[in-house]
Amino acid sequence: MKGVRHYPGFLALTILCLAVLYAPLIVVAIYSFNASTSITSWGGFSLRWYGEVFTGREAARFGQAAWNSITIALIASTVATVIATAAALAMVRGGAFRGRQASFALINLPLMVPEIVIAVATLIFFSAIGLTMGYLTILLAHITFCIPFAYLPIAARLEGIEATYEQAARDLYATRAQAFRLILLPLMMPGIVSGWLLAFIISLDDFIITNFVKGAGMETLPTAIFGSVKQGIKPNIMALSTLMLLVSVLFVTAAYLINRKGRQTP
Repeated sequence: MKGVRHYPGFLALTILCLAVLYAPLIVVAIYSFNASTSITSWGGFSLRWYGEVFTGREAARFGQAAWNSITIALIASTVATVIATAAALAMVRGGAFRGRQASFALINLPLMVPEIVIAVATLIFFSAIGLTMGYLTILLAHITFCIPFAYLPIAARLEGIEATYEQAARDLYATRAQAFRLILLPLMMPGIVSGWLLAFIISLDDFIITNFVKGAGMETLPTAIFGSVKQGIKPNIMALSTLMLLVSVLFVTAAYLINRKGRQTP
């Protein structure tokens, strides 16, 4: 059977899709090193705008926004990973139970529903229960939509672990808790770390939901960038965007490598 790469036009279509997806990112990265203040003409290579990110007029604003983004991402990804691990254990090792399919659909709902719908629904819910928009509402929203991103690699890793490992531990008089802590948890760790990394970067990069539930005076890095862009695209924004892109690529690559290494172990 022929692979898809042998179909006429497949290679050209693939190149076109990749160009549409990644050409704008490449342009932004290149012009972040532009010595000129113009975003359309090249004035030579310079690291000026990267220094502007940390020492310029907007450095304090971006620094506070980055702190908010990092702390929210750390807490949200950790809580979401704990919940996702418990959910994966129930779904994969819990056997058949009533509502299993509904639970699986509920866990993966944030992946299927458009993000703008989730943002509006979250805003309405928080308003209905009287929560003041700010750090807490962003954190709660991020925990919710990060769960499926953490769940998928954890569940995939758990499905690749034979139940015989736990059964052997129980046969050697280990308690259920000991079998989990000493046998199953170390085997699950690549999936857990991979899920945490994905949840962290999803939270760090989120804009749409955050913009709806952040409230006045509260900024994360994506919303701060958006607010600055509304006043005009400046080279320092390109530098900051390139830094965020680099962090995202590093985290996603690390998650992929850890998950792949985990699949190669028993």
